Amino acid sequence: MNDRHDLLVIGGGPGGAATGYWAAKAGLDVVVVERKTFPRDKTCGDGLTPRAVFQLQEMGVDLGKYHRYNGLRAIAHGRALEMSWPEHPIYPNYGYVVKRCDLDPLVAYNAAEAGATLHTGTEAMRPLFDAGHLVGAVVRDTETDVEREIRARYVVVADGANSRFGRALGSSRDRSYPQGMAIRTYFESPLHAEPWIESALDVRDRNGNSMPGYGWIFPVGDGTINVGIGLLSTFRDYKSVNTSHVINEFARTLPSYWEIDPDNPTQAPTGGRLPMAGSVGPKAGPNWLLVGDAAGSINPFNGEGIDYAYESGRLVSSLIAEAIETDDPRVIARYENVLDEEFELYFKTARLFAKVIGKPALLRQLTRVGMRSRTLMEWALRIMANLMREDERHSAELAYKAIEQVVRLVPESVAATR
Repeated sequence: MNDRHDLLVIGGGPGGAATGYWAAKAGLDVVVVERKTFPRDKTCGDGLTPRAVFQLQEMGVDLGKYHRYNGLRAIAHGRALEMSWPEHPIYPNYGYVVKRCDLDPLVAYNAAEAGATLHTGTEAMRPLFDAGHLVGAVVRDTETDVEREIRARYVVVADGANSRFGRALGSSRDRSYPQGMAIRTYFESPLHAEPWIESALDVRDRNGNSMPGYGWIFPVGDGTINVGIGLLSTFRDYKSVNTSHVINEFARTLPSYWEIDPDNPTQAPTGGRLPMAGSVGPKAGPNWLLVGDAAGSINPFNGEGIDYAYESGRLVSSLIAEAIETDDPRVIARYENVLDEEFELYFKTARLFAKVIGKPALLRQLTRVGMRSRTLMEWALRIMANLMREDERHSAELAYKAIEQVVRLVPESVAATR
């Protein structure tokens, strides 16, 4: 049996579900295929920043029953600093923590309610070509193992960080860009409904030795907290890091007020690698586009990918709707330029900052200075969460130049010292 649609979306996670929703709202005949069946788990901190909350609100997704938080508590060098999300003319001044096993089906089924056709348990096996032109995909029912073709005028690839389908179309990761690694688990804690998510900027093991990356503790509001640690490939010994050891050490050095039992997580830790800062390309072909993690749209500052998946999904759906309305496929060629206009300065700054994160001695010095200044840390929070107002764009440019000078001035031999 052959299906024919305006748009086929490969993947039903944040990027795919957002694409499906906005395309359906634009009146397109769109089908979304998701390899797993919901609910399914993902390696994630589960934190939604104000930008992500805004996108969910725009899609009519109700988060009211989940844990709402006010901002970030940064801890480092024996200090703690609680910072509320800034006031912004567009984005709310709060976030939510929602487990991905709850969030993803919520958004995907919301897309279906908007008019998208959603097929779960349906794996996109390979691109479908006709005379060298992409016309859809061969998909497999994961329960019956039966294959069929789904044909569409346009294809959006949203199958996640490893994006097998994207690679089949010729995309690849630029290895000069940073790559992330994250591992997380959950613990029971009496502070599961804290109004702050927590970020540990100076992570050390039980013997006081610095560990690479940064840690997080996100209260989920259901009796548990999400505990994880993120690393960047700019760290000298990145490839030899034992992530299981790192997460175990981090859990054992959490502040005592969380009152966790580090030997008894509620589930086994899970981890994965993450392409960052728009590192995957090309992001568009004659009639296909990449969104979300498949496009490397993950924030190197804090590992956030959900918001950028929602935003890029919304963007591509508007371009595809315009291409179909004008019968001009050249419209989608604007995609990468539009992405650059929206995120390039930000990701460029983040890529430079990733080099700082990869130099433990330098990172310690910067965080030591930052933790003594609320003004400086609140400014950094706005930049890291991409919550600068339009009139503050000049500040982002200044931040880029400042970080660039720091990276250039510090000798590699010194900065790499532990």
